[in-house]
Amino acid sequence: LGVLCQQLGMTKPLIVTDPGLAALPVIDTVRAALEPLTHATFHDLKPNPVGRDVEAGVAAYRAGDHDGVVAVGGGSALDVGKVIAFMAGQSRPMWDFEDVGDNWTRADATTIAPVITVPTTAGTGSEVGRAGVVIDEATHRKVIVFHPGMLPRSVICDPELTVGLPR
Repeated sequence: LGVLCQQLGMTKPLIVTDPGLAALPVIDTVRAALEPLTHATFHDLKPNPVGRDVEAGVAAYRAGDHDGVVAVGGGSALDVGKVIAFMAGQSRPMWDFEDVGDNWTRADATTIAPVITVPTTAGTGSEVGRAGVVIDEATHRKVIVFHPGMLPRSVICDPELTVGLPR
């Protein structure tokens, strides 16, 4: 993981995960794998993430002067991580990038931070997607935020992370 970050030019990655995983040993393993890189962890997100979750993550990303995201977890954590990496460099509201028509062309693609995903579940496919699903609290709708540049640069699929999942 640390080598992949360095290959992608990350020196200060932000780990994005969910509150449940943040308390488990797997995140300690991720942190250890990132040494000696400077890193922080953001885990303030809901199982069905809302816009406020992404906004808090973008604020943490900017405040920590991060240069990439390592998203660890299920679909929600991976989606939030991808959208944080996307939105951290944008000046328009997140909802302007809803997957409708050519809305994605409004984005400044040069500011999209690199993302490495580490899925701990199987089935969402978020680890290899170019979008993230976020609930717009104002309209009470699930919105797909899309840009081709949101595709993670690398994925680490470790079967040991899914051993305890039900069939």
